Amino acid sequence: MGSDAKHRPVYVISVAAELVDMHPQTLRLYERKGLIRPGRSSGKTRLYSERDIEHLREIRRLTQELGVNLAGVEEVMRLQHQLDDLQQEFEAEIERIEDELREQARPRALPAPDAPPDPRDRPVYVISIAAELVDMHPQTLRLYERKQLIHPGRSSGKTRLYSERDIEHLREIRRLTQELGVNLAGVEEIMRLRHELDASRAHLEGNVRRLQDDLSERMTTWRTLPAPESEAGPEEDAAAADAGEDQN
Repeated sequence: MGSDAKHRPVYVISVAAELVDMHPQTLRLYERKGLIRPGRSSGKTRLYSERDIEHLREIRRLTQELGVNLAGVEEVMRLQHQLDDLQQEFEAEIERIEDELREQARPRALPAPDAPPDPRDRPVYVISIAAELVDMHPQTLRLYERKQLIHPGRSSGKTRLYSERDIEHLREIRRLTQELGVNLAGVEEIMRLRHELDASRAHLEGNVRRLQDDLSERMTTWRTLPAPESEAGPEEDAAAADAGEDQN
């Protein structure tokens, strides 16, 4: 199923509730909390898409199977919506750029993007400094690494080195656990989505940048092409000859 089809609102609330084995009032509650974003018909009737159904099933998994509280579910779904929005923005941008390319010439095969590394991903802090920066014990950082909540780098001597992005993630974990009371299972889901969002954003921005660079290169090439030389036909040759005879 294409991206557009997955986001097309088609199910009324009674059908959507039956598909996910929930009460319609539960769906209304989740909408008020911003966990799902159903569309509306011209008569203001709620209409749910396949993507909404996927989100509702994910909410049920988080709450019933993993025991994640509502605050944790809100964090998960906020990130999931950001991923969805990012994907739609990327697809729209790609479509726009490809339209420009089609207007100028047939697109050729493009090389893989080679985006410059983000300085926030450079591993610079040893574990003692990182733990101090986020007010945690070093053993806590090792636990979070085993749970794959963070992914520190390694020096040539295998010493853990943490980046600015790792520090951001650790502060987010502390906020989730201490301020929102999210359990570890919920934190794992949230951080998995956060890592996916970071990777997707970097990948999609690299692809857009690559297409924009290719378009600019083509435009520069076309501007520098020499104008085609005009070829004189038989009638023009005869006129030139007559002019020469008149001058003689």
